[in-house]
Amino acid sequence: MKIAIISLGCPKNQVDADVFCHSLIKAGHTTTADPAEADAIIVNTCGFIESAKTEAIENILDACALKERKPGLKVIVTGCLAERYRQEIRKEMPEVDAVVGIGCNAALPAILERLAAPDAAPEEDFGPKTDLALGGKRVISTPAHYAYLKIAEGCNNRCHYCAIPLIRGPLRSRPLEDCVAEARWLAGEGVKELVVVAQDPTAYGEDWGKNSICELLDELNAVEGIRWIRILYAYPERITDEFIAAMQRNEKVVRYLDLPIQHCNTRILKAMNRRGDEEVVKNAIRRLRAAMPDITLRTTLIAGYPGETEAEFEQLCEFVKETRFERLGCFAFSPEEGTPAARMEGQLPEEEKQRRADVIMDLQARISADLLEKKVGSVQTVICDGVDEESGLYLCRSAADAPEIDGNICVASESPLYPGEFYRVKIDESDMYDLFGYVVEENEDESAQ
Repeated sequence: MKIAIISLGCPKNQVDADVFCHSLIKAGHTTTADPAEADAIIVNTCGFIESAKTEAIENILDACALKERKPGLKVIVTGCLAERYRQEIRKEMPEVDAVVGIGCNAALPAILERLAAPDAAPEEDFGPKTDLALGGKRVISTPAHYAYLKIAEGCNNRCHYCAIPLIRGPLRSRPLEDCVAEARWLAGEGVKELVVVAQDPTAYGEDWGKNSICELLDELNAVEGIRWIRILYAYPERITDEFIAAMQRNEKVVRYLDLPIQHCNTRILKAMNRRGDEEVVKNAIRRLRAAMPDITLRTTLIAGYPGETEAEFEQLCEFVKETRFERLGCFAFSPEEGTPAARMEGQLPEEEKQRRADVIMDLQARISADLLEKKVGSVQTVICDGVDEESGLYLCRSAADAPEIDGNICVASESPLYPGEFYRVKIDESDMYDLFGYVVEENEDESAQ
């Protein structure tokens, strides 16, 4: 069969799709990027917050609509939305041929074989969440020069607003030697930038009784061919001296960290069931910046959490202005079914939650523009991701820019630049989220950053 895979949501979900895509190809199927050409469409869904659920449902409905023009087309739904809402999907979208829980991803080739039989009945395939493979052979769906390395599944943090433990289960760390073996394989395939992902990478190994993230970074740093190692997500209470030292001693680990702090007010953090208070958050930021003055810090905030007062929101605004994160995203609180936060008193109107999120993002836009303007005149080491066909500018990133998340360094060059290659670029212009510049020779400027 010719299969179109639509994978939504986070990089961790994309890695899951890469693994089952490999198993489908091994079973003799082929893939296509065009759902209209497919014999089967697999929608690998996200179900984290309301907007993600809406996007997933829209993609499922679009896939089902193709069945009217192509009788015999099979539509399979897997991923977080399927795991969480299987009964609702089956009831509301009877056109779906199979709803598959994350624990049954490995069974997708067999499910497709059964669905291909004449008069095949719709399926529901679910097993224990722990049956989801932590690793395994996979395709690389990202551009060839960077890839995600998933080091764990699930989460033990139990934040009151988060449905991930309900969907994905408790923390399960992938064996260290397995992570390193995949990193070596990725390097052999041409990957230059390794992006380490999990729900909480800084908790890696805690389910074994030992935090092992520092040991893992040491091992990954020794992998030949990898030039950059980027860690996505690090919880403030786990920013230990040992973790900072591991970032410092491993030269391939870029000075970039995503701290999803969610809020700065101690009462709100406690209501969220976060483990750290205001001082823990601020102390982690101070220590990271003191140890690595060039570090880029990204964070995520929630505005309009149940019971958040105007004064607590103003405190969050002041914190954003004072801290001046290089990267920041703010989301209006989304009450997720089954979470304690959805049942809390003091739920704010949607309009007010969105207003508060917009205020934070407006503050951050000015901060981002100011910080980027300060980089004009500097020389940055960048990796090329490709070219923007419309403008003719090459899209590059520095160590301060995570792929698919942050902005670009847009480079004008008469000579061709090649994806996956590194260049030195002098910055001559900036805007709110992007930088602009041109390639310089190695000896033209010694201020590379």
